[in-house]
Amino acid sequence: MARKTPGFGDTLGEWLVAEGLVPDERGTGGISDVARVRAILIAAARERRAVSYSELLGALGHRFTRPKMRAVCKTLDAIDIAAAAAGEPELAVLVVRETDRLPGQGWWTGAAERHGHKGEWTGPDAARLVARLQAQAFDYWQAKRRG
Repeated sequence: MARKTPGFGDTLGEWLVAEGLVPDERGTGGISDVARVRAILIAAARERRAVSYSELLGALGHRFTRPKMRAVCKTLDAIDIAAAAAGEPELAVLVVRETDRLPGQGWWTGAAERHGHKGEWTGPDAARLVARLQAQAFDYWQAKRRG
């Protein structure tokens, strides 16, 4: 008889749901829950604050691990694609590393192209770009609450 790890189910699908890597049968609850992650980021934007990867994962009920961080980055990409289509500012720029308060490498690979950034992913030029894009998100979502 095979041993089963408590809480992880018998199948890969059950394990993925338990780990939060995919949503449950209702389409909610996981790192890939676009609506939930978007709501967390909109709330942060209205408070004019960035959130760390650890904080975001914690709000989703998970501790920080690199695989979970990479999974949440895919969700952030989906959120920003939808935001662009709706004429809204990016929200993924609000998710930052704790060390330097800048987004991680995955964000920069897309942002550099979208915003014409040719410099480093750290330092004063990077910080200015991030501050400008974060301010756009802050202003937009604060005005949206009032309007």
